[in-house]
Amino acid sequence: MERFVLTDAEWAKMEPHCLGKSTDPGRSGKDNRLFVEAVLWIVRTGSPWRDLPAFFGKWNSVFTRYRGWVKADVFVRLFEACSDQPDMEYAMVDATIVKVRRHGQGAKGGPQSQAIGRSKGGMTTKILALCDALGNLVRFGLLTGRFDTVGVEPLIDGVCFDALIADKAFDSNAIIADLNQRGAKIVISQHPRRKTPLPIDTEMYKWRHLIENFFCKLKEFKRIAMRADKTDKSFSAFIHLAAAVIHSR
Repeated sequence: MERFVLTDAEWAKMEPHCLGKSTDPGRSGKDNRLFVEAVLWIVRTGSPWRDLPAFFGKWNSVFTRYRGWVKADVFVRLFEACSDQPDMEYAMVDATIVKVRRHGQGAKGGPQSQAIGRSKGGMTTKILALCDALGNLVRFGLLTGRFDTVGVEPLIDGVCFDALIADKAFDSNAIIADLNQRGAKIVISQHPRRKTPLPIDTEMYKWRHLIENFFCKLKEFKRIAMRADKTDKSFSAFIHLAAAVIHSR
């Protein structure tokens, strides 16, 4: 189990944001660290909850507790605790597609309401991410469609950066107008359809590999590489936890 164990430094950042601390009113949680490691085991291996090793406790108790933490946005807070000082000298935006397993379909409201769409590869979810200059996740959103640009505005809203690096899928007049208004440097590969291409810093554009590296690390967590969660909120919780660990290491 050592591969899935949190380091002391990681746990020191996460512990104050867990539910059921001794200082909280009501019943205290039993071994929060072991519980977080149980969830980390699930997200790393991609295994069904019923296959959770007995070492972590009864699977249904762990799952019920997990759902409670998802509803309380605890995993969002754990991520924020581990990524509280992003390097925003410049930012990068990109998207990656993940296949949705059959088990991840059929939630209330239909696939569209759970960020699941149909593509050539079948049912998929698209993760649109904003990373800092070190390639660490700052924010992400889940999309259903082919057009990545629709999710950029809420992703960068309220975030300050000196430059934005992206590939030609994000060569949009709306995005460029937003960056000009901010006074941010535009490092977006120009689409062939643009009549008057903008000059970009080609050396700086090479740094875009950092966000691609982040996606590679993220998809090492099998529960994310192949989505098996019916709700977008549950899937997002796994991404937050995985990103917290990636950032810390």
